[in-house]
Amino acid sequence: MTPIRHNHSDADPVLDAARDCVLAVGVRRTTLTDVARRAGVSRMTLYRRWPDVSSLVGDLMTREWIAVATDAMPAGGDGTPLRTRIVEGLVAGAAAFRAHPLFRKILDVDPELLLPYVLDRRGASQDAFLGLLVTALDAGHEDGSVRPARTDLQARSLLLVVQSFTLSLRTMTDETDPELSEAAFLDELRILLERTLTP
Repeated sequence: MTPIRHNHSDADPVLDAARDCVLAVGVRRTTLTDVARRAGVSRMTLYRRWPDVSSLVGDLMTREWIAVATDAMPAGGDGTPLRTRIVEGLVAGAAAFRAHPLFRKILDVDPELLLPYVLDRRGASQDAFLGLLVTALDAGHEDGSVRPARTDLQARSLLLVVQSFTLSLRTMTDETDPELSEAAFLDELRILLERTLTP
């Protein structure tokens, strides 16, 4: 599987401006007027693409999260089994999400924005993650490094595990105890993923 790399030349100035606004004041205090001013476009230009801040922030999150996920997947071509690349990509992705400034801001200031994607429905970025995982798992089945299973069930199960570590990790860590640090939990995630995918 050839990883998709985020092309930063495809930057959208409106989404860039929205990101800057959210990082500065959070989602609830961001307005389309603020974003238009920061992007140097008219409000009507924004309204033609996004009827409200929620839809704009939804597109922003999709862009940012897909970039994190695709950038986390190790490059192939060195003979590394697909299982190893999948596991390392998922662990690196969880760490990268937790360090991402936009993710941290939303988690700290506007966590309710993430609840629908945890409790009620999948978002565009989650569907994109599943697409990446299905492609990788299919290749892992072919090279014999991944335990045979129904691919979409396997992909969805992996995403549930990684989402839990990404969203809820801070409720379990104790940074005064090295054995309960974020790094220790990410090592445990690596073990869980490796064992569930090993044939």
